[in-house]
Amino acid sequence: MGKTNSPCNGICIMDEDTGLCVGCLRTSDEIAGWEDYSDEQRAEVMREITQREAEQN
Repeated sequence: MGKTNSPCNGICIMDEDTGLCVGCLRTSDEIAGWEDYSDEQRAEVMREITQREAEQN
């Protein structure tokens, strides 16, 4: 199985209030670890991003 593509969309600004990237809704730890994450870890981050998006709306 191939690696999950990064959710980065090139809008790399960290929100000081939430600690999340404004563009991809990942934490700095998630961004830093992405390359080394397993497929399972990446899938978990993607689920968390989906939850974060839902909470913003």
